[in-house]
Amino acid sequence: MIWNRFKTVLLLGALSGLLMLLGAFIGGQSGILFALVFSILMNGVILLYSDKIVLGMFGAKPLDRTTHGWVYAIVDELAHTMSIPAPKLWLVNSPMANAFATGRNPSHGAVAVTNGLMDLLEPDELRGVLAHEMGHIKNRDVLVATVAATLASAIGYMAHMLRYAAFWGSNSRDNRNRSNPIAMIFAAIFMPLAATLIQLAVSRSREYMADETAANYTRDPLALAGALEKLQNYTKLAHPKTDDARYASSASLFIVYPFTGNGWLSWFMTHPPMKERIKRLQELHEKMFRN
Repeated sequence: MIWNRFKTVLLLGALSGLLMLLGAFIGGQSGILFALVFSILMNGVILLYSDKIVLGMFGAKPLDRTTHGWVYAIVDELAHTMSIPAPKLWLVNSPMANAFATGRNPSHGAVAVTNGLMDLLEPDELRGVLAHEMGHIKNRDVLVATVAATLASAIGYMAHMLRYAAFWGSNSRDNRNRSNPIAMIFAAIFMPLAATLIQLAVSRSREYMADETAANYTRDPLALAGALEKLQNYTKLAHPKTDDARYASSASLFIVYPFTGNGWLSWFMTHPPMKERIKRLQELHEKMFRN
């Protein structure tokens, strides 16, 4: 877990570095200042309203406590163990088996599950999934993901400005690099790609971390491993259409990547390979109960 935390810091630092470099490329010191202000404003708006946006996007409704009291009992127990407030529970009316967490901090945490997930998993497996999502809340992964996404978006926006400047031959007195349109076009094309790859690497690192958090607090890594295996098999058979903008724009939120992808395509996935996640959970189980 320590390595994943350190890696996240390094990756976010790399994103910030790219943003500053691109800002300097566009307008020297003034470009850097613009990049900082722009990213901070985007961060604030998205972070404050991200939970309402994503829950509204999927038409989530509060999970009925009378019908699903046993789910609330699981969440209350996990919240006590993790020393965080119990998150609000939401139900997404969808046959897709998945779950996600949102909220800018533990006090505003929310976990949404789908009908498909409730029908597919056994209670102990659902407990593992809920612990994973609450792990995201405890680790403040929504905040981390928002910062990474905002930095990557700011880089993409400024790269567009750089392409426009290169096309029209715009120059800046305080930056000699801008006199070279080839360098400008190269930076405008490859910096956003690098930013996207770094953002996705951050997401994959936090998934491993949430898996480990869930395993440590439930003391049952195999339950989560079993749930992930079921969800993987389900996704292969009934994954959603790739042209559904809701799933494409929020794929990083879900416990399993809602699309399929292998080989080099895994570089562009928000989640690490499922086989590796299951393998790590099995290794955690062996460490916990070795004696």
